[in-house]
Amino acid sequence: MYSGASNFVTTTDTAFFFIIGVSVLFLIGITGTLLWFMYRYNEKRNPVATQIHGSNTLEIIWTVIPTILVIIMFFYGWAGYSPMKNAPKDAMKIKATARMWSWSFEYENGIKTDTLYVPVDKPISLNLISLDVIHSFYIPAFRIKEDMVPGRGNKIWFIAQEEGSYELFCTEYCGLSHSYMFTEVKAMPQKDFDAWYLKMSDTTRKTVAVADPVAEGKRLMEKNGCIVCHSSDGTKIIGPSYKGVYGHKITVITDGKEREVIADDEYIKRSIYEPEADIVKGFVKGQMVSYKTILSDQDVANIIEYLKTLK
Repeated sequence: MYSGASNFVTTTDTAFFFIIGVSVLFLIGITGTLLWFMYRYNEKRNPVATQIHGSNTLEIIWTVIPTILVIIMFFYGWAGYSPMKNAPKDAMKIKATARMWSWSFEYENGIKTDTLYVPVDKPISLNLISLDVIHSFYIPAFRIKEDMVPGRGNKIWFIAQEEGSYELFCTEYCGLSHSYMFTEVKAMPQKDFDAWYLKMSDTTRKTVAVADPVAEGKRLMEKNGCIVCHSSDGTKIIGPSYKGVYGHKITVITDGKEREVIADDEYIKRSIYEPEADIVKGFVKGQMVSYKTILSDQDVANIIEYLKTLK
C-alpha cells in the first residue's frame, strides 16, 4: 500500500478505514449478541418462551447511533470526493484516450505515449476520452477512478507526491481483452520530467522528418494498440493476423455480401479509416473504431510499408 502517492490518499483512506472500522465493530457486536442470545435463551435455560415488550430507550439508541455514524461517513466521503472535481487552474493538461484495449496520452506539445509521465508535486488534469465502449480510468495508488463514456468527455486530476511507477488500468469490463488495458504512471522529479519532455519533443520532430517508414509503421501500430487485436505471426486474435496479408486475396463481407478482394494499399487504408466497410470472413463486426481522425495518410502509408515486410 502506498501511504502518500498522491494528494487524495489521506482523505480517501480516512473515509475507507472509518467505514471499515464501524463495520467491523458492528459485526463483532451483532455476532456477540447473537451468540449470547443463543446461549442465554436456549431451551434448557429458558424452557418457557418469555414475551418481551418494546423498549423506547432501545429504539432511540439504535436509531440515533447509526444516524450519527452515517452522517460522519458522509462527511468523510464528501471531504474526500469534493476536491477531486475541481482541478487547479495551473494544472498541466494531458489528454488520456482509451480504446479496446490500450491507453494513449497526448501532451500539450503533441507528444503521444502509451505510458503516463508526470512531474512530482505538479497538478495534472486529465481529459478522459473513450473511442469505443465504456472504460474506467483507475490508479489505485493515487486513489482515483473515473469512468470514460464514448461521446461524453470526463475529467480527473491529481498531484503525484512520491517518485516512482504506479499501476494504471481499466476497471470496467470492456471486452475479450479487457485485461490487456494495463500501463503505468511514471512520476519523476520536475527537472527529470523537463529533460524527458524536451527530449521527446525533439524526438517527435526528428521522427516526422526522417523516420524509416517500416520502423515508423511498426511504432504507430504498437502505440495505437493495433497489436492487441492483430498478430504478426499468424495467430488469430480479435482481428485477422497481419502476417502475409499484403498483396494477397482475402474474403470479406461487404453490405452483407461475400466477395474477394486484394489486400492492397487502397484496401488497407479503407480498413483503417472505415473498419465497418469490409469485414474479413470469420470475424465479428463492430470490434474496431475508425482511425481517420487519429492517423494521417502518411501514417497509413508507413503502416502499409511495415505490413509489406510481414511475409
